[in-house]
Amino acid sequence: MNFGLRVWRPAIIALALAVAACSPVAESPKPVATRGEWREFTGSWNAAGSRRTIPLGADRRGSIIDLRGSMLLAGPGRPGVGFRSELIALNDSAAGLQGRSVWTDERGDQVFSELKGEGTATKNRIAGTFLGGTGRYAGLTGSYEFSWQFVIEAEDGSIQGRAVGLKGRFRPGQAIAGGARP
Repeated sequence: MNFGLRVWRPAIIALALAVAACSPVAESPKPVATRGEWREFTGSWNAAGSRRTIPLGADRRGSIIDLRGSMLLAGPGRPGVGFRSELIALNDSAAGLQGRSVWTDERGDQVFSELKGEGTATKNRIAGTFLGGTGRYAGLTGSYEFSWQFVIEAEDGSIQGRAVGLKGRFRPGQAIAGGARP
């Protein structure tokens, strides 16, 4: 064997191993959630926006709420990890809250829901019902719930808050394979 090849052979092998170690590894496909399979999630939701309020008598008021924020979901059954969230709602301090929300993921796919709640400071449990979505969330059904906690309520109507105890479950409207679009 040539002396030059004996000297360089370990360096060539080490270089080949280093290149192989830095190559991307093929990910194994994520489990498929099929139609009819319930999946559960928990999460956090922080949002800021505005509230316009009118008096409806001595102890009653009506409000229009417009919030935008971020939602992070946890758990192996979550529909996605992070979403930009938007909410508009009408709240009557005596009758409760009615609202609509859209969550948009990093791909632009959206989840739509309606919200109903008791709407008072002592009873502020809010329930959401999924109305479907776009892309990988098309046909999604299920529900979620939380309590809303205001963090900042300014005189000019600016508000900030967060969801407490956010949890839910959903059923995909179609097979979701590794989050790929249909």
